[in-house]
Amino acid sequence: MKKLLVILGMLTCMAGLVACGEEEKANEGLVTEEEAVEIGTGIVEDMNMIVSAGYVEQYAGQPVIYNGFLGWKDALQEDIGTFEGTNGGTAKFSEEEVVININVLGSDHDATVEIILDDELKSCLGITTNVHYSTGEIMLKAGMNTVIGMGTVFVVLILISLIISCFSLISKFEKRGKKKEQKEAAPAPAADPVVSQIAAKEELSDDTELVAVIAAAIAAYEGAASTDGFVVRSIRKSNKTKWQNA
Repeated sequence: MKKLLVILGMLTCMAGLVACGEEEKANEGLVTEEEAVEIGTGIVEDMNMIVSAGYVEQYAGQPVIYNGFLGWKDALQEDIGTFEGTNGGTAKFSEEEVVININVLGSDHDATVEIILDDELKSCLGITTNVHYSTGEIMLKAGMNTVIGMGTVFVVLILISLIISCFSLISKFEKRGKKKEQKEAAPAPAADPVVSQIAAKEELSDDTELVAVIAAAIAAYEGAASTDGFVVRSIRKSNKTKWQNA
């Protein structure tokens, strides 16, 4: 067991030595860490000068640099405040890129500008400004984000509940409309036969009285004692008015 551990330790050490050798070979001919920090400090100072002078739009054709300048501009306006210089930094080298972190001093907040260059330090791969916030500010922002998120969820739930409640009202209106249509389309009730018979009898009784009155008038006109000899065969309606008959 001990021999196995010794062998594993030796293999690990050999792998580490090989990796270090490759990194030294990859970084051979490059600047030192101090020189890389100086390069990064110069980039930050030039970037601040360009943003302060309002020349950002001139770099719109270079998306990486342009976005980095916009991020620095927003950080200055919202968090950093006035740029008060730099305070050193660090640099990390790899086979593909060099990452430089420059410490920035501001009137409101400090920040770290991360600059990524290619392995030959010829082109910029990215510029990011990271503002340093206090613990209280971080907690406040987290609380605000939580409140906004929960408020948005509650508002959406309330809207959904209102929409669902409107469905019941819509169904009620539809039922009322159908009832009105059914009432309008319902046929008129049929006449009651008993009522029809009563009306016919009343008409006949009215005709009988009219015949008796006419017969009595004719008998008086003729000077007859009774109306037994008179027969009324038909009664026609006259189109003349009462004044014309007079």
